[in-house]
Amino acid sequence: MKGVIAAGGLGTRLRPLTHITNKHLLPVFDKPMILYPMETLRKSGIEEIMIVCGREHAGHFMNFLGSGAEYGVNLSYSIQGKDDAGIADVLKYAKDFAKKDNIAFILGDNIFENDFVKAVNKFKKGTTIFLKEVNDPERFGTPVFDKTGKKILEIKEKPLKPTSKYAQVGFYLFDNRVFDMLKDLKPSSRGQLEIVDAVNRYIKSGDSQHEFVKGFWSDAGTVESLLKASNWVAGEKDE
Repeated sequence: MKGVIAAGGLGTRLRPLTHITNKHLLPVFDKPMILYPMETLRKSGIEEIMIVCGREHAGHFMNFLGSGAEYGVNLSYSIQGKDDAGIADVLKYAKDFAKKDNIAFILGDNIFENDFVKAVNKFKKGTTIFLKEVNDPERFGTPVFDKTGKKILEIKEKPLKPTSKYAQVGFYLFDNRVFDMLKDLKPSSRGQLEIVDAVNRYIKSGDSQHEFVKGFWSDAGTVESLLKASNWVAGEKDE
């Protein structure tokens, strides 16, 4: 399995900070944000990693991270053609990198306390998605469960009235078929290619699994969540 980190985007919710550099290079307490998803992948047993970033700040990533050897990984880079094309568009750039391997896909602004090594080791096919109970599920992709509460019928992207309290976090396991599924995805009403559309195809085919995330998790894509993540890291350092 290989890893892909989504590190593009415009970071509009973090302006004016992101007028200086890409949001994934902003500090989360004592180190740049990008190191957290990279460490999550490494701790999950994945050392071959591609970072997909935008053109404007690509040199910043390369100058900082280099080959990745200093961090115990082997890095490749790809430049996303359009910064606001969507998360699913990011994954398209990893097709040649993946070759025939499965993919662990992580959003570059997601901070996790725990790794995913058990899920990675037992993964065989389809997709595995990960859920966390949150207070604001309308900010995320949210699962719609059947009457038993055990089977996911679909994922709704940022629903106005979520039917559950769970968010789909920014870590996904996909088999190599995902690249075929991405070929004919259509832009959503937001004008983006949504990763939930690919996930929903797996769900519809009966080839999906889900697990629940334990421990701390937060994205760091807003000023508030960036502060929340930084405070959590600071607290961990004090213990």
